[in-house]
Amino acid sequence: MNRRTTTIGAAALAASALVLAGCGSSGEAEAEGGGGDVLRQWHFESETSAMGIAWEEAIRVFEEETGATVELEAKSFEQIRSTASQVLNSDEAPDILEYNKGNATAGLLASQGLLSPLDDAVEEYGWDDQLAPALQTTARYDENGVMGSGSWYGVPNYGEFVEVYYNVDMFEEAGLEVPTTLEEFEAALAAFADQGVTPLAEAAAEYPLGQLWYQLALTKADRDFVDAYQLYTDEVDFSGEEITFATETVKDWTDKGYISTNATGLKAEDAGTAFIGGEYPIFFSGSWWHNRFTTEITDFEFGTFLFPGAEMSPGSAGNMWVIPERAQNADLAQEFIDVTMRPEIQALIGNNGGVPVAADPADITDEKSAQLIENFNTLNERDGIAFYPDWPTPTFYDELNAGLQELLNGTQSPAEVQEQLGQQYEAGVADITG
Repeated sequence: MNRRTTTIGAAALAASALVLAGCGSSGEAEAEGGGGDVLRQWHFESETSAMGIAWEEAIRVFEEETGATVELEAKSFEQIRSTASQVLNSDEAPDILEYNKGNATAGLLASQGLLSPLDDAVEEYGWDDQLAPALQTTARYDENGVMGSGSWYGVPNYGEFVEVYYNVDMFEEAGLEVPTTLEEFEAALAAFADQGVTPLAEAAAEYPLGQLWYQLALTKADRDFVDAYQLYTDEVDFSGEEITFATETVKDWTDKGYISTNATGLKAEDAGTAFIGGEYPIFFSGSWWHNRFTTEITDFEFGTFLFPGAEMSPGSAGNMWVIPERAQNADLAQEFIDVTMRPEIQALIGNNGGVPVAADPADITDEKSAQLIENFNTLNERDGIAFYPDWPTPTFYDELNAGLQELLNGTQSPAEVQEQLGQQYEAGVADITG
């Protein structure tokens, strides 16, 4: 276990002594808040990430203001995902942890009674006023663990979304401008293909191609379709206009050389590093790549734009702070969450390549970060956050990737892929909803 305890001042030193005296016990800290208390926290952000930098400052501010000590157990995303159900149902549960959002993750824990409902805290601190409606969707879960309604079980402090990254130098050399319609986007793809350049950096063994498939469906979709697909408000027709257009377009773009058939064996890292290396002019993927591109791309200028021809894009609130039902210091955990929502902490996220949910735009001084946040805010203003294609069921991520690999390989037609995905989707939803 990688354990780091941060201390500030005499009160914090006293709290440190309590930690040493009671190592291994989560119940010996005072439970009333104030000096001498220990807040046991888990999160999986690296120290150099936007969120890691922001959480470090939030810890400093929190300790200084409360006199409490944060006992941080730095864990990996996979460690938390794989052990949460067991640990949160024991006396070893932390007071607060960063956890993945969605029906199969936070929703599952909420339905099992392992997370504390936060409705009273949300009202007290006004967090609902700081979060756009679409960002609240992944924070609320009903009794079955389905997102979008019911009690609040988490608070997201950052957002994420999928956008187009493009090689500015390659666009200029090809005489191309940023497309504003789907037709112009396809014309740009054709122009690169005519020059012998495969335009799209893609991967079908992992998420990027699935995100593109879903984005293409969103060019024909409205909020009712998204709610049906993601929240089970209605049946989803996998032979309908939205999904048919997406599947047939991926096939068409592959046949035309816009997507390489080699993508069937590639992972997200392969596609992203190929874009960094200047091998492809376009990469459609998440905002989580933004800071890496900023630091690793040195041979060309890159830019971003929202996918043309669509009002919505894949995206969501980021992972959330949740408070276990068996937390020893829930009140302190709520105070810490509130610190992370402050403008100065949100600005740290924004100026280090992240996407804050409650920052003052005037506090964002980095030009590329400002563009990233502007794109995210544009989506929120038009209710354009549409979540991710694999979210409806725990198994749909692998099933979607497999279907798209068949599509690229030509071993299944678009209609066959759609039929297969529709059956898998319906079976997975039935398992959740009964």
